[in-house]
Amino acid sequence: MAKLKLRGKDLIEIGFPQNKAISIAMEIMLRHYKRETKERALEKLKQVLVNPADYMGDGVFGKIAEALTVPKKPQMQALNQQRAPFTIFGENGIDDVAKGQLYTALKLPVARAGALMPDGHSGYGLPIGGVLATQNAVIPYGVGVDIGCRMCLSIYDIPPSYLQGSREKYVKILKEHTKFGNREVHGKPGNHDVLDREEFRTIPFVKSLLDKAYKQLGTSGGGNHFVEFGIVNIPEEDTAFKVPPGQYIGLLSHSGSRGLGANIAKQYTYLATKQNPMPKEAQYLAWLDLDTHDGQEYWLAMNLAGDYASACHHDIHKRIAKALGTRPLAMVENHHNFAWKEMVNGQELIVHRKGATPAQENVLGIIPGSMTAPGYIVKGKGNLLSLNSASHGAGRLFSRSKAKLAFTKNDFTKVLNDHGVTLLGAGLDEAPMAYKDINKVMAQQTELVEVVATFLPKIVRMDSE
Repeated sequence: MAKLKLRGKDLIEIGFPQNKAISIAMEIMLRHYKRETKERALEKLKQVLVNPADYMGDGVFGKIAEALTVPKKPQMQALNQQRAPFTIFGENGIDDVAKGQLYTALKLPVARAGALMPDGHSGYGLPIGGVLATQNAVIPYGVGVDIGCRMCLSIYDIPPSYLQGSREKYVKILKEHTKFGNREVHGKPGNHDVLDREEFRTIPFVKSLLDKAYKQLGTSGGGNHFVEFGIVNIPEEDTAFKVPPGQYIGLLSHSGSRGLGANIAKQYTYLATKQNPMPKEAQYLAWLDLDTHDGQEYWLAMNLAGDYASACHHDIHKRIAKALGTRPLAMVENHHNFAWKEMVNGQELIVHRKGATPAQENVLGIIPGSMTAPGYIVKGKGNLLSLNSASHGAGRLFSRSKAKLAFTKNDFTKVLNDHGVTLLGAGLDEAPMAYKDINKVMAQQTELVEVVATFLPKIVRMDSE
């Protein structure tokens, strides 16, 4: 069948206003009805034109209906002169570029409050460790490219001595049951209810990512993502963390929503830059209004990606628990690249945490160190100045490129040997020396979280690239 041939003139002849609605309609029809006849395509567009309200929120025609109902020409957004209220924790250990990125974000017309965590360092849009509360607007780069990047810890009732006495067994389990980067997938992918979600059927762009999501389920990304065995030390029982005091083997994973989240981030960042173009210094802070079709669609897609990230972790932990022949005593997990609807000073706002751990009162979370430094299981204190947030790790001291120049393989190997850590994969850019001192970072956020347990890595698996 021939490809649909549609011109702007055709739409004008059936009554379309001569504005952006024409280009939006043509783009959507050529994408989703490219094998349809012109007559049937125009008949469908007539139905939308006559009753656009009936199509608001529709996965295919909602954007056309919105353009017909509220035609709007995007205008360059101006930054406010004054910053929204903010607090920086551990300010002396954070570089000026990261602080400058927060200051710019605080001048957005939609910004209402912000904070920067003590592991903060520069990124795109919001700095890593940045928290920003906005009014009815979501910033794709405020969430981050790796939507729903998160931590997940399983605690097993197995003596830590097994990690030394049966080290090869645990190394083999990580080699056989974890997959990293864009090259590796499981020979037999798992399954999860998240793959049956409505968003995979009702949002056309997300629908195109279903096959990728299925293949990558239960895998981890590259970079600083990992799956590792280590020693969990619980000094005393806590009312929020109900695991008996003692030492256990733990499995800790760090990864996000893989190709699904990355493609969603790219697509909706592009749409945000078209709808709310920003001056150069704030070009990565373009937002989507949650009252628009694209804003609502991104919110649904973001939450889907977050749930998919969680499903990936659960698949990893399920595979490894099966290999261990046991079930975990407890599991702790949290996102640290996401946006939530939360009450701030009596008002519902969109709280973006880009590399920041949710730390509402008595809420458990995980703050990892480097591969040779302890990570911490923490309980939030609900500090309003941090927008109920804490750091998501130690934070980088050296960028990836600088780390590769600053350290040698011998340096890397010596540090691993000194700490008794077995490493599978990873490059010099992930050397422990490239990260800040996690103990100093934790000391700078005692008013944000309380430590209830520690995790010390012993066998670490990362992407070989």
